[in-house]
Amino acid sequence: MIDNSKKILRDHIEKVVKLTDNEFDFVIGHFALQSFKRTQFIIQAGDHVKDVFFILSGLVKLFYMDESAKQHIVSFAMEDWWETDFNAYYAQRRAVFSLACLENTETYSLSLENFNRLCSGLQKMEHFFLMKSIAGHIGSQERILSFLTSDARARYENLINKSPSLLQRVPKATLALYLGVSRETLSRLGS
Repeated sequence: MIDNSKKILRDHIEKVVKLTDNEFDFVIGHFALQSFKRTQFIIQAGDHVKDVFFILSGLVKLFYMDESAKQHIVSFAMEDWWETDFNAYYAQRRAVFSLACLENTETYSLSLENFNRLCSGLQKMEHFFLMKSIAGHIGSQERILSFLTSDARARYENLINKSPSLLQRVPKATLALYLGVSRETLSRLGS
């Protein structure tokens, strides 16, 4: 997977900025390859968040557990996505969110120190991360707006249109939590 994982990361970056071989060698030197098992936590609430994770393969969920132990799923991240508790990562604080694997997952991790080195050493990467951040902000705002303005059916249909593979990869009870509906309601929406 190592050679293939490098190609996956390079292809992902080059959707935004082109890199020479020397530039990519510089980039890849800042990342660490990591593997996680299904159900394993990558980050737990309260942890010091050291890394952002690029998902090479697998599926993770970012969630918040409230005082009554109710789980609130913020997002799913699969191949070609980045995920972490971003506030904790950039501010070097303890996590509020947890990040757990729904499948065996392979990632490239990037520490904040290496992120800063990478951006200061190669301006193209600063531009790349800016474009990724903008896309992430837009996605978050769309999700918030969906919860404020859409009913359960519209949220379900939006999920099917944007990420149809989640229906096969995520347990129904977990999808229901993400959509803010009961398991029974999700079954009715899917029929």
